[in-house]
Amino acid sequence: MSIDKQKLSILSIPAAVAANMLIAYTLMMLCRIIFVWINIDFYPDLTLSHFLQMAGGGLMFDTSALLYGNALYLLLVLLPCHIKENRRYHNALRWLFVVVNMLYVAINLIDSVYFRFSGRRTTMSVFSQFSNESNLGSIIAQEALSHWYLVLIAIFLGWAVFRLYRFPKPEWRGNKVAYYIVSTLVLAIVAPFIVFGMRGGIGRDVRPITISNANTYVNKPIETAIVLNTPFSMLRTIGKKPFVTPSYFPDEESLAAIYTPLHLPGDSIKPNRKNVVVLVLESFGKEYIGALNKHLDGGKYRGYTPFLDSLIEESLVFDYSFANGQQSIDGLPSVLSGIPRFVEPFFLTPASLNKLQGLGSVLRDEGYYTAFFHGARNGSMGFQAYSRSVGYTDYFGREDYGNEADFDGFWAIWDEEFMQYFGRKIGTFPQPFSVGLFTASSHHPFNVPERYKGKFPEGSLPIHKCIGYSDNALRLFFEYARQQKWYENTIFVLVADHTNLAEHPEYLTDAGRWAVPVIFYTPDGSLKGHRSGIAQQIDIMPTVLGYLGYDKPFISFGCNLLDTPDEDTWAINYNNGIYQYFKGDYMLQFDGEKTVAVYAFKSDRLLEHNLAGTVECQYEMETMVKAIIQQYMSRMNSDMLTPQ
Repeated sequence: MSIDKQKLSILSIPAAVAANMLIAYTLMMLCRIIFVWINIDFYPDLTLSHFLQMAGGGLMFDTSALLYGNALYLLLVLLPCHIKENRRYHNALRWLFVVVNMLYVAINLIDSVYFRFSGRRTTMSVFSQFSNESNLGSIIAQEALSHWYLVLIAIFLGWAVFRLYRFPKPEWRGNKVAYYIVSTLVLAIVAPFIVFGMRGGIGRDVRPITISNANTYVNKPIETAIVLNTPFSMLRTIGKKPFVTPSYFPDEESLAAIYTPLHLPGDSIKPNRKNVVVLVLESFGKEYIGALNKHLDGGKYRGYTPFLDSLIEESLVFDYSFANGQQSIDGLPSVLSGIPRFVEPFFLTPASLNKLQGLGSVLRDEGYYTAFFHGARNGSMGFQAYSRSVGYTDYFGREDYGNEADFDGFWAIWDEEFMQYFGRKIGTFPQPFSVGLFTASSHHPFNVPERYKGKFPEGSLPIHKCIGYSDNALRLFFEYARQQKWYENTIFVLVADHTNLAEHPEYLTDAGRWAVPVIFYTPDGSLKGHRSGIAQQIDIMPTVLGYLGYDKPFISFGCNLLDTPDEDTWAINYNNGIYQYFKGDYMLQFDGEKTVAVYAFKSDRLLEHNLAGTVECQYEMETMVKAIIQQYMSRMNSDMLTPQ
């Protein structure tokens, strides 16, 4: 055999793999078209251009699903072992390929029918949903008869895949050294791209894509079913325990009598049309802010946020304020939609495809212009998809900023430059507007721009200088904003997404690790003062809507701090399997079945004394926690995150 024929024989393997994977992609796209055909009445306004846009976005989800499902096939066909190059081996691989991809086709076609009942792509929770159904087999058989044409389509596609499957050159009798070199090189080149495809992208700031990322490409939540495919939705929810609704309370009436997230307007609502600016500050734990820690270090603590300290003196703040999660992906649902993180990050659960409300959607429906800003690459952290799903019409990220000279080299555009861009863009928006910004620079690896090296206090932790830098960026933003016409007619909310490194022992406890600032600032001074109550991220949406005089029902798991007495304010978070509930002077820890601890967190700052069983309010607190959990789980599972 000549050298050219040897090379051709080796390279026929990746060529065949590429051809076969193209067949698999075609199957997924055909299933998407069939899905729309069957469910077209759910999409009366669907245009060809919008379908093509969603189908293009769906290729990312198809890629992930196909690479997971065909991983064994790809490994076996690309294995650099020459003894596998015979017809029988590749016949076995053909059957493996056909079975896996026809299973994908079957799942997609079945879900095209089931979608009409579920309203979303099926996830792994379906097995829990039907685990006690003894007649499931007969139901499937009946539906197969009713949709016989889908059965015929599946049979035809299976036959077509079997016939169109491309074999590589079946035998190898050439130079073994050349075979191993080229085959190993091909595998080494292909393997990283398989991993990238499974994750949904390349880069440090790319998390594995989840079903919630589909919101990036849609105008309405129900359209996510077009973008997604069912195998991906199921694969991404393997091991993600579906929310289990407990039965602490026997019926909805007794549950709602204790707690409900449904907010109803008062009798004497006075609407106003102020602009809303929400600033979510990356990693700005409460510990870093001097104005909120006047007791630390014997009263000598100054913190790292001189600008925020000055703003706080003109703002409404609370003595105790908490995050509802410990990751950035927990922060946005809590801040924008009043949804805390229980069990799993909301982004990563099937419930992320439920109908949602948020500051964006509520105010957009009231005629507000809405937009969200994050200086990282568009799509990073899933923020673009989530902000879109809760009503922020436009999204501005690193690509929109358009100047890579200001990229920090790791995560995003530096805060100073991006906040100035944010300020300039706001000036072009029609009023009233509701906009949000998620900062980025106060993050690992804890760098500041070269021009600021040594300009901010280093402190004892590497994040301290970054907090100082981002605080200064905030100062410059407000200096610019004060000169703009929209400024006086605006309510500003400043809140951290979560805490970060801490140095004081009280900020290393189960309470301190959740302590973040929650700040409401109005230039006209209508919101001002230090209150002794408790605030949390999920209070932001109801508080802002209450301040604006919003006069329609909405769902938020927090409370309106403006009409809730300090003694009735509370906070909750989920700490590695334990629900933590703060109210009054106490923090209760509940494992889902029983109280495991109660601490007087205000006086016992290090949480050294477990008072479980000795405080009168324990039963009342435990009852409230149970009600919050049951409302949360029930509404997640029944798609009741909007008023019914």
